[in-house]
Formats: sequence, C-alpha cells, structure tokens
Amino acid sequence: MGRSPVPPVLANLAARLKAARERKQLTLQEVYDLTGIHVGRLEANRANMTVLTLLTLCQTYEVQPAEIIADLGELLQK
Repeated sequence: MGRSPVPPVLANLAARLKAARERKQLTLQEVYDLTGIHVGRLEANRANMTVLTLLTLCQTYEVQPAEIIADLGELLQK
C-alpha cells in the first residue's frame, strides 16, 4: 500500500522549517541533539508534527512561529 499524497499546506510548512534550519546552518543531527526531534522525518513529509514540535523548532531556529505559518491558510483552499 502506497503513501497518501502530502497536502500542500504540510509540504509547504516542512519546506519553510527546512529553510529556517538551513539559515541557522544546523544539521539534522544538531537539531536532534538540541531538541530530540527527528527533523529529517518532518522535512521529508514522513511524519506529522504537533504544535509543541513546531514551537520548539521555531525557538531552536530563532524564528517567530507567525513567520513560518504566514499565509499557510491560503493553501488549504487548494
């Protein structure tokens, strides 16, 4: 049985978080060491994230959650 397609809103959220991680020049391993979060799974759209995970990553990447989720609601219409 194949995987279900990832909704555009989740794929976009993952891409935004990956870009924020890369701006901080953090590796997947460094993020895991700091947070215990397997970011690679999230970035590859193989896992959903909780609000707490999102907030933890935003804090780690020193980015405001509003910046990461801005305009994502528009993707729900697609």
